[in-house]
Amino acid sequence: MKIRALLVGLVAVGLSAAAVAADPIVIKFSHVVAQDTPKGKAAEKFKELAEKYTSGAVKVEVYANSTLYKDKEEMEALQLGAVQLLAPSLAKFGPLGVREFEVFDLPYIFDGYEALNKVTQGPVGQQLLAKLEPKGIKGLAFWDNGFKSFSANSPIKKPEDLRGKKMRIQSSKVLEEQMREVKSLPQVMAFSEVYQALQTGVVDGTENPHSNLYTQKMHEVQKHMTLTDHGYLGYAVITNKKFWDGLPAEVRTQLDKAMAESTVYANQIAKEENDKALEGVRASGKTEIYTPTAEEKAAFKKALVPVHKKMESRIGADLIQSIYKETGFDPAKL
Repeated sequence: MKIRALLVGLVAVGLSAAAVAADPIVIKFSHVVAQDTPKGKAAEKFKELAEKYTSGAVKVEVYANSTLYKDKEEMEALQLGAVQLLAPSLAKFGPLGVREFEVFDLPYIFDGYEALNKVTQGPVGQQLLAKLEPKGIKGLAFWDNGFKSFSANSPIKKPEDLRGKKMRIQSSKVLEEQMREVKSLPQVMAFSEVYQALQTGVVDGTENPHSNLYTQKMHEVQKHMTLTDHGYLGYAVITNKKFWDGLPAEVRTQLDKAMAESTVYANQIAKEENDKALEGVRASGKTEIYTPTAEEKAAFKKALVPVHKKMESRIGADLIQSIYKETGFDPAKL
């Protein structure tokens, strides 16, 4: 409601595009993670390139760490035009009604970045971004973060070790099913609230790429982490479609160029940043890091891949099969 009231107020005082034509076009870019994560650094890179390529005609204001909007607020703010750019995790689009994006939450559907990028940088990825347009949203790019590890205050060496644990997840029906598949208790919670929830025992554990775990200091309140690489966390950079389409053509061309280069940068640094974060966790001595054996990794896959079949009716069997075709994944071989 506060967002709607703000917009009504702006209209009431006659703040129109024509009235501020002499001023730079301001693009507010809001995100919920720390500035020194892959997404945070890529947002700053976009700001740098956008302002450079438009010769100052555009000013990008980056708001990190939920300082402008939290998880649940930012999508409405974008649709209403109160913010112009977001990079939400791909799990956020299911609640918006575009369930196909939840395919990225399926456990073990991508065996590393090469398989992933065949989808995000190929025709399947473009088809998915196009599905956002009826919601008033234009998808500009996919940005990688990384592959997730489980963490908790007791060792996790086999799927059974997750039984009965309260595990924080993003809002995603796929992730809920993933946790139920191993008999743990999924707890949906905003990212900004996770550290305190772990610290106070509201939840027992979580799943994160290493950069998120480390920059939010979750490793300080988690005694064990297992390098399962069981799921992927990435982002879609999105904008308000009406705003983007209304930009002067020459400005939009330069912003497209800035976004393309920022995307290359984001995806190059993702693995590097996660590797550095993992070493930071290791050096802290606060969290014991466990690398599963090949047999233990196979047990996690066998336990979690049945989620694919269970989610076909929600995500779409054809979409899942198209990703299998792109990546060469065959669940029958597990």
